Amino acid sequence: MKAKLIALDLDGTLLSSRKSITPRTHTALRQAIAAGVKIVLATARPPRSVKSYYDALKLDTLQINYNGALVWHEPSRKVFSHTPLDAKLTKRVIEFARREYPEVIVSVEILDKWYTDHFAESPEYQTETAKHFTPDFIGPIDAFLRVPVTKLMFLGPQVMMDDLWTSTPRKFGNDIAITRSDAHLLQIMHPATSKALALASIAAEYNIPREATLAIGDAPNDIAMMQWAAMALCPDNAWAEVKAIAKEVLPHHDEDPVAAAIERYVL
Repeated sequence: MKAKLIALDLDGTLLSSRKSITPRTHTALRQAIAAGVKIVLATARPPRSVKSYYDALKLDTLQINYNGALVWHEPSRKVFSHTPLDAKLTKRVIEFARREYPEVIVSVEILDKWYTDHFAESPEYQTETAKHFTPDFIGPIDAFLRVPVTKLMFLGPQVMMDDLWTSTPRKFGNDIAITRSDAHLLQIMHPATSKALALASIAAEYNIPREATLAIGDAPNDIAMMQWAAMALCPDNAWAEVKAIAKEVLPHHDEDPVAAAIERYVL
């Protein structure tokens, strides 16, 4: 069965290293849309950091943000689903990390707003969102932990993130979901969230069977989504554990892997 819904990670997959969509990929996506295929952007980013790509592709579909903690409809700026982390639990997780590493950079996203008590000037310890946007609020952590949190982030040196990657889930178990998209960043969300669960809900909304879904990603936070989809593909720059579960390894993300997939499996 040909794909009728394609879920695409952004960074390292759809986007080139210049953070752009190439003309070949843009053309292939527009051809897929014209053929009736639903294109779903599936990212760890917040809505505001996705909007320019969404608009460039002239999409009208639901999108997956914050690794599935938020499913968002950009044209109406409305929430389709939101599964946040309890504020008190978030505070406990932050306190745990700061006991281990007082210097860890902490940020939280609440719907489409960004809050932090420290803005990192070094690009090495910035999210993609931080490279283009400034925080909506900078101040004491307690000031913004009064409502449930869409996503909690820790940033810092790789050795710090490696340690927290193992120690945090050991401490909090099934109370949290923790994932990783690069060496300097950990992302923590409600345990009932993932790109896979979000993709399943969107497929159901569009009455598209699982057998007609395709997912392309490059990082550990894409694995569940790729395992849920009927077909899983990844670019050549993907993490080793992602390549291990992909049906096929596509060209590097600077060499139009999404276009190659659409040309082969959709058009």
